[in-house]
Amino acid sequence: MKNISICVGSSCHLKGSYKIIELAKDYIANHNIGDKVNLGAAFCLGRCTDGVTIKIDDEIICGVNENNFQQIFDEKVLVCLD
Repeated sequence: MKNISICVGSSCHLKGSYKIIELAKDYIANHNIGDKVNLGAAFCLGRCTDGVTIKIDDEIICGVNENNFQQIFDEKVLVCLD
């Protein structure tokens, strides 16, 4: 089971965290991995100046945006579930 937290603190919110949440929901649904992934929100992951921050299990990933979202999820989530 992969645990994914997306920061929704004020800085990440302003940088697009809610768009990343929607992308994550769509990604999980489109790949039928809802039973293998826990998607949640985190109020602050402490990387406020680094763009939208997500945590996948124990790994912090900064600077997530619409352009790099799919690559990050393919490499950090989908590959690990195969």
